[in-house]
Amino acid sequence: MSYTYKRVLTIALDSIGIGEAPDAARFDDVGADTLGHIGKFFDGKLHLPNLARIGLGNIRADDPIMGVPPAEPAEGCFGKMTITSHGNDSLDGHWEMMCLPVRFEMATFPDGFPQHIVDDLERFSGRKVIVNKPYSGTEVIHDYGEHQMATGDLILYTSGDSVLQIAAHEDVIPVDELYRICEYARTLINGPEIVMGRVIARPYVGPDKDHFTRTSNRHDYGLEPIKPTVLDFLNKAGYDVLAVGKTNDIFSGHGITKGWRNKSNMDGMDHVDEAMASDFTGLCFTNLVDFDAMYGHRRNAQGDGEALMAFDERLGHVMDNMHDDDLLLITADHGNDPTYKGTDHTREYVPILAYSPGMPNPGTSLGIRDTASDMGATILDNFGVEGNGEGTSFLEQIS
Repeated sequence: MSYTYKRVLTIALDSIGIGEAPDAARFDDVGADTLGHIGKFFDGKLHLPNLARIGLGNIRADDPIMGVPPAEPAEGCFGKMTITSHGNDSLDGHWEMMCLPVRFEMATFPDGFPQHIVDDLERFSGRKVIVNKPYSGTEVIHDYGEHQMATGDLILYTSGDSVLQIAAHEDVIPVDELYRICEYARTLINGPEIVMGRVIARPYVGPDKDHFTRTSNRHDYGLEPIKPTVLDFLNKAGYDVLAVGKTNDIFSGHGITKGWRNKSNMDGMDHVDEAMASDFTGLCFTNLVDFDAMYGHRRNAQGDGEALMAFDERLGHVMDNMHDDDLLLITADHGNDPTYKGTDHTREYVPILAYSPGMPNPGTSLGIRDTASDMGATILDNFGVEGNGEGTSFLEQIS
């Protein structure tokens, strides 16, 4: 095996975009700016010293993020990437990072799912389906959760993205039963007539509508990758591929040698620490979903900023324990501006930060990358593994 960096630690801050993308108008997202607006909400008190010192503020030196000034000089390399996939969901962003941009339209259902989907779910589950329209995940259990507890019905809902979501109280429908129903739902949207990105099981607990909370037993059932990704290429070449959080679900386990599920961002960082304590050679790909699920969709800028500051503190521990031949890549999969209209993802650039204690050229700008596949191409280049030609490596700029 030949490599520049022995271990590549990639962390996707789910939904932490860095300003409207060139095609934002197509998604009705002009003016969206997740990081910029969180900074303004905190009025300069967004304290992210570790992200700042590796170059987060340098990405926006001409339009500063309040509280995150440019570092002079930055200890890492910095830039932003363009998401080119047709959709704006986690699957689109993560697949593109791993050199499989989604170049076809996945189905969305702004008026609810077709009756045959509802009929099939009712027939399979033996339960009635209710709601069947776009809804905020927290609002739908507030509005229908008590009914669901009383009847045992399934709460079926969607969003502006290509997702089919089913919510149920854990005391009424056991988690394993909900999973079986969602696994079946996945078979209904694999094509050819309807192709969707994800089915999400959304269990919740609590005694009443004012106290319902969604649990960490969420499970994503993604569309099977239609072609090999960076994870497959690395695995086939004999490298370790570790997955933390919903990464395993998004890639349906393809190419992954070991995975951990997350209960929270901090639990995810515990798994990162565990991975770093092991002697692996290859990639550890982490997704931290709380930014999106707990705060972005709920339009909670306070919570989003506090979660960023908590992550930044844990990031310092990761950086302190890195070896000279470790590489850290920090990015995101899309935006979800907590100050924006609606509750859906926002179409934005995503940051790309690269750091290693042994990096010879810190402070280098990576510019605006044409595609998030550049990150995957860089990882393959680092390990000397041939890919599929997607993306342009920036390995020379960071090594």
